[in-house]
Amino acid sequence: MNLAFDEAQEELRSQARAFLAEHSGSEQVRAAMASERGFDAGVWKQLSAELGWTALPIPEAYGGLELGPVELVALAEVMGEALLCAPFFSSVCLGAQALLVAGSEAQKREYLPAIAEGATLATVALLEPNGRQGADGIETIARRAGAEWVLSGSKRHVVDGHCADLLVVPARREGSKGNEGVSLFLVPGGSGGLERRVLPTLDQTRRQAELGLREVRVGEAALLGEEGGGWPALEKIRDLAALALSAEQVGGAQRCLDLSVDYAKERVQFGRPIGSFQAIQHKCADMMIAVEAARSGVYWAACVAAEEGPDFPIASSLAKCTASEAFFRCAAESIQIHGGVGFTWEYDVHLYFKRARSSESLLGDPAWHRERVARHLGLTE
Repeated sequence: MNLAFDEAQEELRSQARAFLAEHSGSEQVRAAMASERGFDAGVWKQLSAELGWTALPIPEAYGGLELGPVELVALAEVMGEALLCAPFFSSVCLGAQALLVAGSEAQKREYLPAIAEGATLATVALLEPNGRQGADGIETIARRAGAEWVLSGSKRHVVDGHCADLLVVPARREGSKGNEGVSLFLVPGGSGGLERRVLPTLDQTRRQAELGLREVRVGEAALLGEEGGGWPALEKIRDLAALALSAEQVGGAQRCLDLSVDYAKERVQFGRPIGSFQAIQHKCADMMIAVEAARSGVYWAACVAAEEGPDFPIASSLAKCTASEAFFRCAAESIQIHGGVGFTWEYDVHLYFKRARSSESLLGDPAWHRERVARHLGLTE
């Protein structure tokens, strides 16, 4: 198994870094996160229509580039370094993956070309107010009404749910429990009875929304996959999205390390740079070890995903928990190395700290993923 990027993948990363250096610097990130939608529409158009990033994992038959998980990880890591404010994760890593995993041929042909162009924003509404990650956390009800489905319930922490044109909504049959009876539905953003509200969150660089489903009616064609068989598909969608998120976290952790090293070289105390002090050197060394360990886990998971290996759920969970811990640790240590100014608005390190904390919980925290790995290995029930 080769954990090194090939020439084409390195070129993708190089081009992405050059673009993001110009369009996702500190000033651009702060302007985007303060905007009404949470991202710059012009930058989104460039990275989708011109650079083709939104088409990356989508098959050529649906207007995509038909690249794999390794390329997606390579790009997501660079996005994490730059703290990109854009609906890429929600639309490509969640919405498009949901269609690829569970969609019919007709659904793929209808929706994927527009997602590949960046014209349609999609997302998946995973969590509900109870906050539970497992199938028992799905309490939204789907009931039949003639030729339609009626959805009732609430969703929380839906990434870019405030502006998504297409929402994938998990819901369960009345009276069902656990993994049984869960179905996935495609809900247009303008559906009657759908209420959307932007949530105030710690991380301002990635918008999250609360959705209210008040007797939302959708047609039979909105059912994504088999009725009552949506949970296995939803787990695979989460695993693929968690892999991309883990790559983002590794990129963010690396950037925190770089910011810390640069500051330690410049900040002078007691007549010499603080980087010459052993305590600071130890912090940076520990950060580097955490980053490299997490990066190895993410790259391995990407290779397993590319080979469609049976151990991918384990690899994805291990990547997510190690990347989450590495990013949060590096962000926290970076604030310590920066001292008092690390907490101020003028320095970017606080933005990475907030993204690290938010990403740690998104798609399951480290404790949840470790328990999941234990269940897969038969170590617990």
